[in-house]
Order: sequence, then C-alpha cells, then structure tokens
Amino acid sequence: VSGIEIKSDASLAEAVQILAQNKILSAPVVDVDAPEDASWIDRYLGIVEFAGIAVWILQQSEPPSPTNHSPTGAESAVAPANGMPSSAELRTLGSEDASITAGDFFEALTSSEFYKKTKVRDISGSFRWAPFLALQQSNSFLTMLLLLSKYKMKSIPIVDLGAGNINNIITQSAVIHMLAECTGLQWFESWGTKKLSEIGLPTISRNQLVTVHEDEPVLQAFRLMRKKRVGGVPVVTGDGKKAIGNISLRDVQFLLTAPEIYHDYRLITAKNFLLAVKNYLEKHDTRSPMLSGMITCKTNETIKELIQMLDSLKIQRVYVVDDDGNLEGTITLRDIISRLVYEPPGYFGDFFDGVLPLPENCRV
Repeated sequence: VSGIEIKSDASLAEAVQILAQNKILSAPVVDVDAPEDASWIDRYLGIVEFAGIAVWILQQSEPPSPTNHSPTGAESAVAPANGMPSSAELRTLGSEDASITAGDFFEALTSSEFYKKTKVRDISGSFRWAPFLALQQSNSFLTMLLLLSKYKMKSIPIVDLGAGNINNIITQSAVIHMLAECTGLQWFESWGTKKLSEIGLPTISRNQLVTVHEDEPVLQAFRLMRKKRVGGVPVVTGDGKKAIGNISLRDVQFLLTAPEIYHDYRLITAKNFLLAVKNYLEKHDTRSPMLSGMITCKTNETIKELIQMLDSLKIQRVYVVDDDGNLEGTITLRDIISRLVYEPPGYFGDFFDGVLPLPENCRV
C-alpha cells in the first residue's frame, strides 16, 4: 500500500482531496506536534478513512441530542466566519424536511469555513483506534487474519518496534489478492471448490440486509449507513426484491469533490446518484471498479470463483441473488477472511491491553 500520510493540521477538505487524488480509502494521520525522534505510537494519531469523514459529516447534519445542546470542541474551534454556514446551519440543511436537497447540503458544506477549517485532528473521535493497532513482522499470519475479520479492522499498519515510521499497511483487499494468487495450491483448491452455501455464506441474509429504495434521497442512504453501522447498501427497485446498484459510505467523496454531480439535479435520489457517478467516472476514471455495475453471485458458486471475481474487479462486497435475480444477502471481504480462521481460546492474551476502546459513536 502507498506511503501516503496526512498531517494532523490538514483540513477536512485537504484530507478528502488527498484521499481522492491518490485513489485510496484511508491514510495514517501524522501528529505535527510530535517530536522528530518520536516512535510510531507517538508519531501517529490514527488512520483517517473516507468512511470516518462521511460519518462525521453526517453527524453535523443531524439534530443535537436532547441531552447535549452545547457545541463540540471542533465546532467551537472552527466557529463560522464571514457569514458562512455553521454546523448548526448545516444541521438545518440536513434536516429530515430538507433531506431531498442533498445538493444544497453538500454545496453549503464544501463552501463553508467550517469544512475548510476543521482539522483532521478535530475528528479523531471517528478513528477506530487511538492511535491504531499495529503488527510487527514477527506477528503470525493468524493474528493478521483475525484482526482483519473477527476484529473488524479494514487495514493493519506494519511497524518496527521503536521505529518512527510505518513500513507497510495490509488491507482486506490485499489478503483477498493473496488468496487469489494461491490458485493451484492443494489446500486452496480443496477449500476453494466448496460452494458458498457449504461454508455458511452469505452471513447477512435478505431479512437482515439494509437497503435503500431507488427513489429515496441519496443523503438518506448515507444516513442509513451511519445509523445501521454498515459500509454499503444496495439500491433496490420498487418491490425491494431486485438491486440496481450499490452505494458505499466512501462514495460520499463524489459529493465532496465533484460538484457537477449534484448541480444537474434538483432531487438527488439514490438512482440519480448512481447514474451521475457513472457519467462522472466515464469522463474522469474509466478504470474505476464502480463502472463494473451491479456485481452479484449465487450460493451455488464456489468460494474460489468469488475470490477471483472480487480480486479482479477490486470491489469490497458482492450481493447474492437467486435464479430470478432477487436479493438473498451480501458477502464482504471480511466474511470471506473469517471463513479461513478460528481463534483459539485465549489466543490474544494481553494483546489489546492499553489500546483505547472504540468511541461509542464510531462506525464499526
């Protein structure tokens, strides 16, 4: 994975641009106040993700809790200037009554001093760990796989004890690519020929699936993901049985970096959003996985076939359908990795000691 890092005093707008321009979903955040000789645990604040930025933005558009009317530290630190929208005004734009005007909300947000002046360090509550769980080269393969599956980590930094920098970052996608490279090996061929239904996939069935209707406002889709703590939702047709596309939390980047997407629409529905993103990518990034369309599979396909498809298309999830194309569930990279490993009792021992717990409002 690339060595792109984001400084803690970078604005949200700058962080979004860095992630988008480098086509990455996350990057380590370097504490600009850390001493030059700091070890990695003092040098980094954590890892900032598109998904975390999206969740934080959505929080700003929601009414404050009845028990907490005071502004957050970040709000106070970036008080609006020159009449630009404050987070309170953004909440008004993002209210349920105005949720159809997603364009107004994101246009106001991206032009606001609030968005331009809020620093990455101000949203550190959206980071999964503080600073993050890291592995050393001596850690086992099982440890890595368990962290990427059961413990819901999307990526794991690799460090040298006492060193100041991250050597590498291993992602769920990298593990899936490694598995695809195992084609021909006896253990993989034996396991890979099993059908999805034989190894308990999908784990998320149709009645558990969080969906968004094609005519619903796209802002509602992002809100739903935040509320349900999921990374993506299928966009379904009228009867809710068939999906026409997928929207992920990270797709909020298009509303933040490509204003032309919403300028042509008075009403940005989930369906309109999918069409607008497709048109945008056809002009600017023809290699994007999002141009692959709605990717599906069936439970009678093999795990090997699924791994090869996910790796070749560079996608994070696939939807399971029946012979009539009706939704039956979803399978993520994490689901596949979790089918490879078993955690022995007491395996991690004191591994997690000293690691701060996840914030209550953090998306997992």
